[in-house]
Amino acid sequence: MAALGSSCLVLSLAVCAYGIVAAIYGVRSGRVEFTDSARRTVYALAGILTVAFAVLELAFLRNDFAFNTVADTSSRTTPALYRAAAVWSSQEGSLLLWAWLLSLWSSLALFLMRRRLRDVTGYATAVLLGFGAFFISLMIFYATPFATTSPAPAEGAGLDPLLRFPTMVIHPPMLYSGYTLCTIPFAFAVGALLTRRIDADWISATRRFALAAWLCLGVGILLGARWSYSVLGWGGYWGWDAVENASLMPWLTATAFLHSLMIQEKRGMLKVWNTSLVLATGSLAIMGTFLVRSGILNSIHAFGSATLGVPFVALIGVLVAGSIYLVVSRRDALRSEHRLDSLLSRESAFLANNLVLVGLCFVIFWGTYFPLISEALNGTAASVGPPWFDRYTVPLALILVLLSGIGPLIAWRRATLASARRNFAVPLSAAGIAALALLAAGVPGRPLAIALFACAAFVFASIGQEFVRGVGARRQITREAVPAALLSLVRRNRRRYGGYIVHVGIAVLFVGVAASSSFQHATEVGLSPGSAARVGAYTISYVRPTATVTPAADAAHTGSSMSLGAVLDVSKRGHHVATLRPSQGYYDSGEAAQGSVGHLIGGQPVSHISMSEGVLRDVWSAIAPNISSPALQRIVDAGNRTLPPQDAPIALGYLAREYLQHPPAAQFHFIVSPLVMWIWIGGAIVFGGGLIAVWPPPSVVVRRVSVRARARSAGDPVRA
Repeated sequence: MAALGSSCLVLSLAVCAYGIVAAIYGVRSGRVEFTDSARRTVYALAGILTVAFAVLELAFLRNDFAFNTVADTSSRTTPALYRAAAVWSSQEGSLLLWAWLLSLWSSLALFLMRRRLRDVTGYATAVLLGFGAFFISLMIFYATPFATTSPAPAEGAGLDPLLRFPTMVIHPPMLYSGYTLCTIPFAFAVGALLTRRIDADWISATRRFALAAWLCLGVGILLGARWSYSVLGWGGYWGWDAVENASLMPWLTATAFLHSLMIQEKRGMLKVWNTSLVLATGSLAIMGTFLVRSGILNSIHAFGSATLGVPFVALIGVLVAGSIYLVVSRRDALRSEHRLDSLLSRESAFLANNLVLVGLCFVIFWGTYFPLISEALNGTAASVGPPWFDRYTVPLALILVLLSGIGPLIAWRRATLASARRNFAVPLSAAGIAALALLAAGVPGRPLAIALFACAAFVFASIGQEFVRGVGARRQITREAVPAALLSLVRRNRRRYGGYIVHVGIAVLFVGVAASSSFQHATEVGLSPGSAARVGAYTISYVRPTATVTPAADAAHTGSSMSLGAVLDVSKRGHHVATLRPSQGYYDSGEAAQGSVGHLIGGQPVSHISMSEGVLRDVWSAIAPNISSPALQRIVDAGNRTLPPQDAPIALGYLAREYLQHPPAAQFHFIVSPLVMWIWIGGAIVFGGGLIAVWPPPSVVVRRVSVRARARSAGDPVRA
């Protein structure tokens, strides 16, 4: 099996090399058969890498510990679902996942583009195969997923406990799909620049892939935030971590591109800007992969090593230098066809939106890479923390939310003051009412949070007004009922109204962020059974301890040897609100030096969060039991001295009983956060709007079906 996987990698590298040469030769010589052959090479690459990925997945599912990566990241006690996901928890497996997804998305893009922009597509094919060759080379020369050891170990090290969470099954593939999808517009931008076909055709052809990349990155970011909130034990969903930032930066530039491309499509403007945004997004996607897998910056999300730093830096250098050269050398061809007619226009609003998004990206880039910058300048790696990021990003985010409501209200080219007054009346009134209502309700003095709530109200009213006008206009023509008119309106204008729904979702998400971060109550306190702590308006009482020893037969479901926790009662003004059961799992360290009993609980402890989630507030809890108390430590020491390894789990039973009968004081972390659920609701709205926008309109679907039907009836089948 390992030989098959290794052979697939070598063959796929050879296929990439042939495809690159064929694509470039085909374009430069004008011989279409070579560019078609290169395109089919990408299909072949997808098939070969699918076999390679299946080999590695099968090795994980069969517990084949002869594979080094399986032995390092999985075990017999790891549940099957997490064994399958463990493929991308390793350095080697994640590289294979990246290359495989790249081949699949590239195949889809080139299949859909097989009759359009042939010269541009030829160069794009070469670029995509170049990316594939890079990642395949990493697997062959630096981090092969098919390296084996003989004889095979009887057991593996197991999956990192932090990764044993349902969203981690789909979070990395979603982010990697976003990263790889970013390379498709990048490749076509390079092709357009090389061929000097600097019109809107290549943008229109790749817009849907840019939107799909934006959507996958957004979902991946949100799933990562959920994982952080539910697993990491610090109570937050966003910590301005390096890897979090790495996925956010290309998402921001992709967002800017999706807005400004409409100006190029409608007015022939911003060609340099749009091309630069596409190239920057592709480069940032590669840099995001570099941050995750190079280990060059510390991150709670990074699970790679520093062995891949040099080749990644070389690739990024080539991408950045090449992008700058292409844009500068083609600047005459990229000249705009029109100029901005008025500051009071949708073009101006979109341009302001772009400047804010790029400004956010620059701030995040500077803060993320500041340790490397400072080390290069003065030899000391200094870092900036969340307060620094908040200081500069919060005002920009406030402006961004406001602009998402302003854009739909202004006409293209030039808006009149009369139309602006008419269109802005309702949204401004809604914003003012929201701000006054919050102040009248005695909301604590958080001016930025109140301003954001007012901006969100502005967005809701602005988008609602657009829907009402659209439905009203349609009903005048068709006499449809309101639901039918609304559905038809969205179906026939998916891109426009899907975008409006996304704007609403972003505003909802920011409301959740502003409320949960500005009006949060948190405390860390030591409690014994029978004692209580006050957190905001809630009283949290420690009712009793809990302890669970995991039998060997059930270890596959938890992965832990023992779990110690507590039952908590949450009340408000004397009324029961919720029962929470936080715990902390203790894992086998695999270190025999810790003793026959000590190693069973000497691994990385993991907080099992317990929270009560609601539409208005979350009550979040975590516990850190004191297992170093003298009574508990005596049991561990006695077990280490007297029990052989096969009988060591017996001591865990005594340890659990002692903890239940004489529980030491435990350290608790409590957080009461308002409106956190609206972050996830807002994300779902964004996802729904994005799906609507990315889905082909009915006319396109009908037209494609009709073309195929006519081709079949004429006896001229459509060739792939």
